[in-house]
Amino acid sequence: MDSNDKREIILDNYSHPFNKSVDNVDGYVKVNSNNESCIDNIDLYIKFNGNILEDIRFSGEACAISTASTSIMIKNMMGKSIDEVLLYIRNFEAMLNEEEYEDIDFNEAVVFDETYKQGNRKTCVTLPYRGIERAIVEYQKTMK
Repeated sequence: MDSNDKREIILDNYSHPFNKSVDNVDGYVKVNSNNESCIDNIDLYIKFNGNILEDIRFSGEACAISTASTSIMIKNMMGKSIDEVLLYIRNFEAMLNEEEYEDIDFNEAVVFDETYKQGNRKTCVTLPYRGIERAIVEYQKTMK
């Protein structure tokens, strides 16, 4: 994918983010992800149905990279099991760090495959993933 295509996907997800809404979030697990060194401050709302992330929404203010990453992440994780989400995150982070990773379908998230070239952007890209991981931990505590 060339850089123009990547830029277009990022801008589309920033301008028209998927599931940026906090309507009817009763029963959702809420977590906050923020970056203390910039404006990025995102609240994630995750509805679990057993082991499945049934719905994910978000609100907040963030840069184009964080907002686009959150939008894309939500599209890729809704309807997946906790194990699938954690596997996805491990592989996504390996891609970002130029490490070996499984050949999984990142869909639009592949636009971040060269983030390692701008290390300061890695925090922007991974911000929502830290939130999902914390939400899973919190949810699993309630299930014990």
